[in-house]
Amino acid sequence: MTYKPASYMRLLQWLLAGVVCLSASVQARSLPEFTELVKTNGPAVVNITTSHQQKVTPEAPPDTAPGYEEPFDELMKRFFGNPNGNGVPEDFSADARGSGFILSADGYIITNHHVVDGADEILVKLNDRREFSAKLIGSDKRSDVALLKIEAMNLPTLKIGDSGTIEVGEWVLAIGSPFGFESSATSGIVSATGRNLPTDTYVPFIQTDVAINPGNSGGPLFNLDGEVVGVNSQIYSRSGGFMGVSFAIPINIVMDVVSQLKTKGKVSRGWIGVYIQEVDQNLAQSFGMTTPTGALVTQVVPEGPATNVLQLGDVIIELNGKTIANAGSLPAMVGTVAPGETVKLTVIRNRERQEVDLKIGELPGEEGAAQAEPEEANADNPASVEVLGMQLTPLDDTIREALGLSIGGVLVEKIIGDPAQRAGLNAGDVLSLLDGKPVNSPEEVKKILSEIEKGKTIAVLVYREGAARFLAMKVE
Repeated sequence: MTYKPASYMRLLQWLLAGVVCLSASVQARSLPEFTELVKTNGPAVVNITTSHQQKVTPEAPPDTAPGYEEPFDELMKRFFGNPNGNGVPEDFSADARGSGFILSADGYIITNHHVVDGADEILVKLNDRREFSAKLIGSDKRSDVALLKIEAMNLPTLKIGDSGTIEVGEWVLAIGSPFGFESSATSGIVSATGRNLPTDTYVPFIQTDVAINPGNSGGPLFNLDGEVVGVNSQIYSRSGGFMGVSFAIPINIVMDVVSQLKTKGKVSRGWIGVYIQEVDQNLAQSFGMTTPTGALVTQVVPEGPATNVLQLGDVIIELNGKTIANAGSLPAMVGTVAPGETVKLTVIRNRERQEVDLKIGELPGEEGAAQAEPEEANADNPASVEVLGMQLTPLDDTIREALGLSIGGVLVEKIIGDPAQRAGLNAGDVLSLLDGKPVNSPEEVKKILSEIEKGKTIAVLVYREGAARFLAMKVE
């Protein structure tokens, strides 16, 4: 039997068509389908807008809003300078935008701390266009998690997953409001897990290549089962926009923080009271280790939990049987342990492997941002004093040693208004000098301020996250 050229051509076309169809079928099976996931979960993702008062001068242009920046903000600042143009300080309302998601049908909402930090008003817009004024239940700076509440019922909610099962390479989806564009969905894969960032010691982030931009902060990260496995928090960028690297807070950590904020109004974390550093190859060899791993103890805080348990030069390699890959992973692991619980640490000491038991303490300087009335706070801590919009409490020796302070000071327990808010003071700051005078108690602060003329601007020295800085505060 013979075929004519036309028959050969038709046969070739059929074969090619079959290959194309097979290729398309294989590709369709290998790529995830997000349509139903977005339809099902989109209604429970919200847009959050906050406002706070700022003061502008020619020397101090308005700060960039933490969750959102208008596309032409930088252009306007570069060519027009101060908006009022006359060199006179001007109060104005700065808006920030972010995302969040509904946790419960009665109106609890999860977002980022940095989205609502310092907000005077918080507005939540639902997927159905309804808008609600939200109350801040509590906020935790260290984990960048905040819990809000709106007065509504029968709201759509999301299913919470298990971030402990996340694997590198699996598909994930984000829904949020990048640059204020509501209900935007982007997808990608998990690039890494347990990622430790220099400024976020207590969060082992999920790293993804999902397109996250300003405004996505606080929005959910889903797995293919439609479960929330993370809360989008940060991006690595040299331009201010997405560059292929984004970070989400694991949902297991988020839910623990939320539970504590709801029940206690603050977050307690475990603390062992040591300073640590990385172990490189040369150090590993000197300790008789085959690979550089673990956390090297460089200082033990006096009278801290590790006193008489750990020694300088110990390399902590395991906590309750879990490997400590590097120094950065230890604080996050310890932070999840409840204060008062005893853990088993495996250390390399004198080139030998040993096990020690250590009772976990509570990390100093923890502050909840639950909006309790000042009278309630003072009732709990009669030694605290309220002056110039800040609540001050005595600084004991344990906290002073933990912060590495060789001088006195008082702890800023809470910011409750101006002028402390305008000066840029934060809860957790340690105030050590006031108008050039050292302070060791809240009463000393009150006495010094009583002798300063009203309206005078003074210099305040504070310690924050291990660094000292001066802030200017106006006495009112």
